[in-house]
Amino acid sequence: MGLLSQGSPLSWEETQRHADHVRRHGILQFLHIYHAVKDRHKDVLKWGDEVEYMLVSFDHESKKVQLVLSGEELLETLQEKGERTNPNHPTLWRPEYGSYMIEGTPGQPYGGTMSEFNTVEDNMRKRRKEATSLLGENQALCTITSFPRLGCPGFTLPEYKPNPVEEGASKSLFFPDEAINKHPRFSTLTRNIRHRRGEKVVINVPIFKDKNTPSPFIETFPEDDEAAKASKPDHIYMDAMGFGMGNCCLQVTFQACSISEARYLYDQLATICPIVMALSAASPFYRGYVSDIDCRWGVISASVDDRTREERGLEPLKNNRYRISKSRYDSIDSYLSECGEKYNDIDLTKDEEIYEQLLQEGIDHLLAQHVAHLFIRDPLTLFEEKIHLDDANESDHFEVSAEMHFTPLTKRGDGFPDP
Repeated sequence: MGLLSQGSPLSWEETQRHADHVRRHGILQFLHIYHAVKDRHKDVLKWGDEVEYMLVSFDHESKKVQLVLSGEELLETLQEKGERTNPNHPTLWRPEYGSYMIEGTPGQPYGGTMSEFNTVEDNMRKRRKEATSLLGENQALCTITSFPRLGCPGFTLPEYKPNPVEEGASKSLFFPDEAINKHPRFSTLTRNIRHRRGEKVVINVPIFKDKNTPSPFIETFPEDDEAAKASKPDHIYMDAMGFGMGNCCLQVTFQACSISEARYLYDQLATICPIVMALSAASPFYRGYVSDIDCRWGVISASVDDRTREERGLEPLKNNRYRISKSRYDSIDSYLSECGEKYNDIDLTKDEEIYEQLLQEGIDHLLAQHVAHLFIRDPLTLFEEKIHLDDANESDHFEVSAEMHFTPLTKRGDGFPDP
């Protein structure tokens, strides 16, 4: 789930005041990392999978299924019985956005030989068995992409009603803050996306139409003017980060043999990811309705869209510097390898000052424009204890800027891709 720093999270107003500081030092941290590893070659290819799980309770008598908000307690037990007892334990467990979610990975990365593929499914089975053994009666560990009743009344256990007040994290009509993991990063990220955007996120998914569907399908929200204006006819309306980040997926992280190999791998996987996503699409249900889509991509993209009205092109630029064509969670914007350069045929918005700084530091054009493009966006989370860092030995400012781009592929601080 990316960088999980500990400390006192800053509000959006406080984070915004330090945005330029984070950008400046994020670039310095990137340069330290790059120059330290640029000449490394012949590292061993390593990789691993990350599987996200939902905790689900089945009430067979009343035919009711709910998400169990006990992910943090389960995670604590799994870590205590696993990695804290045995550093070589075959599984690792980490928190995820939802308090009904956990993430499992292999305890050690897989290697680069074909025989490693024989161990992947066995380790996945170990993880599922390990976590399932700690569940209560009538509970299950599910790896479905999107819980069909996410956002419906009473979808959590214990049940909580949403409290759409300004002081809350999401201000959602449907998704209670209690369903968000208690780590301060998650609620801060949710709140700061909303505050930076200037309004709640807007997610509209087309409703599936059959003979029983009202036409037009219209939801009314008399108690919320913002929702009334944002919702569309014949669409399922959602209003919180949890509708995207509260879903589950499979991720794969690679450590390549060199930076050049990582860049080539990044470009190759960029074309494969959409194909795999289409083949594995399994998300037709939202807020208890059947939608006319079967993939969560557009939902999760809209759920973290922190762009202001100016950045979205709805108002003239006045307080912001750039028009930004897409959400933080979207397709990649450029290829990174030399052989992929000829396919870079779209305009790339970038911070020109950072771009020139990187070129002067010996960074090639392709990588410089990629990093300068990442840094057009503001950091969304910042901890009071993590403002002033040793740029030569810490990388939080670079990571918080780079990892807040949720594309099909991201590049970690050491230059390796994470699809």
